[in-house]
Amino acid sequence: MKKSVLALATLATGGLACAQSSITIFGIVDAGVSYYQTRSGYLDTGIGSDGLAHPRLTQSQTVMSTGNALGSRLGFRGTEDLGGGWAGSFWLEAGFANDTGAGFSLNGLGFNRRSTVSLSGPIGELRLGRDYTPTFLNDNIFDPFATVGAGASVISMLLGGSGGPGTINNLIANPNYVRANNSVSYFLPATLGGLYGQLMYGMGENLKYDPGTNTPDTLNTARTGRYLGARVGYASGPLDIAVSHGASTVGDDYYGGLTKRLDTSNIGGTYDFGMVKLFGEYTHIAVKNDWVNQPLGTPSGDVKADGYLLGLTIPVGPGQIRASYSYLSADVSEAAPIGLGQDLPKPTSDKLSLGYLHNLSKRTALYATAGITRNRHGAAIPPALPPNGTVGYTSAPNSQLFEQRSGYRADMGYGYDVGIRHNF
Repeated sequence: MKKSVLALATLATGGLACAQSSITIFGIVDAGVSYYQTRSGYLDTGIGSDGLAHPRLTQSQTVMSTGNALGSRLGFRGTEDLGGGWAGSFWLEAGFANDTGAGFSLNGLGFNRRSTVSLSGPIGELRLGRDYTPTFLNDNIFDPFATVGAGASVISMLLGGSGGPGTINNLIANPNYVRANNSVSYFLPATLGGLYGQLMYGMGENLKYDPGTNTPDTLNTARTGRYLGARVGYASGPLDIAVSHGASTVGDDYYGGLTKRLDTSNIGGTYDFGMVKLFGEYTHIAVKNDWVNQPLGTPSGDVKADGYLLGLTIPVGPGQIRASYSYLSADVSEAAPIGLGQDLPKPTSDKLSLGYLHNLSKRTALYATAGITRNRHGAAIPPALPPNGTVGYTSAPNSQLFEQRSGYRADMGYGYDVGIRHNF
């Protein structure tokens, strides 16, 4: 239950007057039982055309999971009316895993979801701290499953995950995918007839040296961490559409003359017909390695990926049916060799998701979600991301050699969640 404490600031400041101030305690507790399974194998399981054994190997896992409908969290937010249409606000929000009671953290930070202070008025809002990136908002809003649980799109599974050497999750890893630290954001005012927008700059906070030759010869410390992104959209009646772009510096080698940047562009939208609400999104991802002098005969290390999502929700009494199909394809032909298990050209992954959410009240809901993922050419998108699932794909004996010769491998992933979500 949300609890507003009026004039709390008056008590905290020993009696100083503070007009129309409030603090709200809020949160979500979401827990369920989930099952995940992966099957690793080849089209010619058994003895292949190369004379090698190609068995199908399976991993499975049953877990108590969390955040399958919405991420579990505890938060505090407050606002003070400054007069003239202006307000000062704060928002502190911490994620936790209620299946174990553990709190999620980022480098020891407790309020890992959002930690901001802001000033808003007739000309918009200026917000400082840790917050959602503009590019992630499109992924989240235009996915019927809001990028969580077994139904999350392969696009969000790719950008939000990480993998072993050679997997595209590892090649396109982005620490600024969901949120950016040390950020300054500006939001357009909500008085522009449906037009909305956000501009964000996240500081890397890297040390600068003069002369530059004093810079330590340590990878990923000179420029890594910076983020610059923007989002603009239009919402009116049943229509909501937005486009966004973000550039994140994800690696650097100061003396090697290399800066690695991950750019994400996407456009998405929804249209609510009443009986059905349609969702759609297209995403382009590019890892760009900017060399001062690229070593002769060395691949650029660049990676590109394109993906799309089509989905819908259908209201059914107090509940809602949700469904989506998502697809991605990556070009890793210029990726720097990582080892024998390097991904083959054009890894692809697609996923079909189906779910139902039943509202018992305004705050409590039951849900069930299932997803089937098909990976080709070593894409290795798992059925769930940690902390919920750790099940992955197992290489069969002689699989790496077979992949190099045949250029083809097919993996399947399955997952379902059954749980309860309570908002307060």
